Amino acid sequence: MTKLSTRDVIALSFMTFALFIGAGNIIFPPIVAQQAGEHVWLAAAGFLITAVGLPVITIVALSRTDGSITILSSPLGKTASLLLTIICYLSVGPLFAIPRTASVSYEIGFMNYLSNYEHPILIYSICYFIVVTIVALYPNKLLDSIGNILAPLKILALAILGIAAFLIPARFIPDAVGEYVHSPVSEGFINGYLTMDTLAALVFGIVIINAIRSRGVSDKKLIIKYAIIAGIASGVGLTLVYLSLFKLGMGSHDVAANASNGAIILHAYVEHAFGDRGALFLSIMIFLACIVTAIGLTCACAEYFASITKISYRSWVFIFVIFSFIISNLGLTKLIAVSGPILTALYPPAIVMILLSFLNKYFANPSSIIAPVTAVAFLFGIIEGIKSSPFSEALPHNLLQLIPLEQQNLGWLVPALAVGIIMFMIDRARASKRVA
Repeated sequence: MTKLSTRDVIALSFMTFALFIGAGNIIFPPIVAQQAGEHVWLAAAGFLITAVGLPVITIVALSRTDGSITILSSPLGKTASLLLTIICYLSVGPLFAIPRTASVSYEIGFMNYLSNYEHPILIYSICYFIVVTIVALYPNKLLDSIGNILAPLKILALAILGIAAFLIPARFIPDAVGEYVHSPVSEGFINGYLTMDTLAALVFGIVIINAIRSRGVSDKKLIIKYAIIAGIASGVGLTLVYLSLFKLGMGSHDVAANASNGAIILHAYVEHAFGDRGALFLSIMIFLACIVTAIGLTCACAEYFASITKISYRSWVFIFVIFSFIISNLGLTKLIAVSGPILTALYPPAIVMILLSFLNKYFANPSSIIAPVTAVAFLFGIIEGIKSSPFSEALPHNLLQLIPLEQQNLGWLVPALAVGIIMFMIDRARASKRVA
């Protein structure tokens, strides 16, 4: 029975961690920390639930279904499962996440170097996506190219930044602003959505499983074991990175007061900490962080769509790269503004589906419970998404205020829980009746 060597397990863990640490993971914690002020660690607690806890749980859930989001979502019904899977892949693929990796790495790392050129982001994104394409065309080599080469370099750069964040103390911590004044935990929880890691975990599951199989491992129990080890190891790494970035953001008011996004904070802080060489260091770190995630997402999306269509894997790689290239030229601010409401709508049903998958064995008919609960979560998720969009005024806010936890942007939680309890009782009653 083929097993992974210790070196391969470490490489797999590095690869999994590196796949998650992308654009959002680096730019959102600093801005959350700066805005949360004295409530930074309460906001961090909420943020870590959705940005670390849920992705790790998702990897564990997917390890039990051969990495397939289709199998995981099968209790929703064939049509709903297909739609949810396609939406997840497109959201963390060519629509938002892949283009965002290019936009972030350009705006933080290379914008100053290319400012003298005409159409600088166009030049950069062409070079960026050429590299993504070359590596993504060979998915069976990911454990070697990412796990053994790119991931260690990425981790080293992040470690240097994290150590600097803790060694350079914060001289002034401002008061909390906005929702962080009254609801820092729930606001951090919602901002954890923006990392897209739970949705990305749904997509990366197949990449991780295939990386294990590429070493000849076929035993299902071993595959689950290695995937869980990689998931937990990546969760530990993510937590350390986020804590250092929160510490960085907490002390950023002196160098980037009232910043509009985390990219501005990072750039100002690194120049403050490392001087003129800081800009070059940051450019390399951000490039490594973003391009590894872009490669993993491109591979995952191409593998999935190749499996449900007659178009080849390599053709899908080119399709997604070209589409992502076009979207990335819109700019980071527009991408964040558009993706925020959509992710807010998608996360509640994804969270419900993932968590309920662990309870399948307690249900006589899983579909009768998981499908309606996920539908309710999605309905209220859409409302939350509209709230965070320019169309917020169209909602009946007086009625919405009657929903528990609505003010904390968690209005979907109590209705989904209530429907879940009711459907579980009905499921038990039907099972007892059949036995009788």
